[in-house]
Amino acid sequence: MAAAQQLGRAGHDVHVYERESRPGGLMRYGIPDFKIEKHYIDRRIEQMQGEGVTFHCGVNVGVDKPVAELLAEHDAVLYCGGSETPRAAGIPGDDLGGVHDAMPYLVQQNRRVGGEPIQSVAWPSHPIIAGGQHVVVVGGGDTASDCVGTAFRQGAVRVTQLDIRPQPPEKEDKLSVWPYWATKMRTSSSQAEGAEREFQVATLEFIGEEGQLTGVKCCEVDEKRKPIPGSEFVIRADLAFIAIGFAGPAKAGVATELDGKMKIVTDNRRSRNVEANDRDYRTSVDRLYAAGDVRRGQSLVVWAIREGRQAARSIDEALMGSSVLPR
Repeated sequence: MAAAQQLGRAGHDVHVYERESRPGGLMRYGIPDFKIEKHYIDRRIEQMQGEGVTFHCGVNVGVDKPVAELLAEHDAVLYCGGSETPRAAGIPGDDLGGVHDAMPYLVQQNRRVGGEPIQSVAWPSHPIIAGGQHVVVVGGGDTASDCVGTAFRQGAVRVTQLDIRPQPPEKEDKLSVWPYWATKMRTSSSQAEGAEREFQVATLEFIGEEGQLTGVKCCEVDEKRKPIPGSEFVIRADLAFIAIGFAGPAKAGVATELDGKMKIVTDNRRSRNVEANDRDYRTSVDRLYAAGDVRRGQSLVVWAIREGRQAARSIDEALMGSSVLPR
């Protein structure tokens, strides 16, 4: 959307193809309303439509509409598919009923709050409700925090968040980590609502009876994240959400259609992302560009906006010979 708005303002005929029923991507379907109300996205979409941008919803590019067809119809195509493949946890028992990846849960709730059917093309799942349940969230990042807050709003009895990292200090040591973000104890608004947080804990196994989750077996770990013998314990759980990050764009769709044509790079976290530099955002496919999480891996919204705007300038420059858009 950031790229589309810039290109529209530069005078191009811009079309946005969205797989879901409403535009906004994971800003709409991945981030809960208690962190960003969706009327802000609706206002931006209305503004962009007024500026001449055309939105095509319910179009799964690479499935419903081939990329080759887009390239034939347009002078340039920008791929901003995000990082949607959940990182594999490899925890025994993750096939039990009640164990879910984080995104199907969050997307389902956002669709429910938005008055849409809960079933999503990309995130199909049975209804997941935490009301009256004991919930365990595996992971220590923003997605895990979103699961915590959503579970509380659905009426969870107890929510426990497991983080394999050590508990951060109350006060940061800026000199030891500069220029990186200082490590200190931070509590999100969701965690402040009553989550029990376990630090330096590894998830060993999901335990169940008759195919249904009943508990999560854990243990303490040392500074090298190795299990400490004799430290095992079990947390009661009716629901468990795995929120340990993402490993690249969705496998179905664009990536499948362009397999072998579009170069993929694996980073040090074994995430497979589309190869394109941060200067012109060109992929190995002629006139196909890539920006945001699909290129750089999972990151913050502000990075996606920045890359979208820079890619827009690169596209404008390639088409027109020069550009007045800021980089």
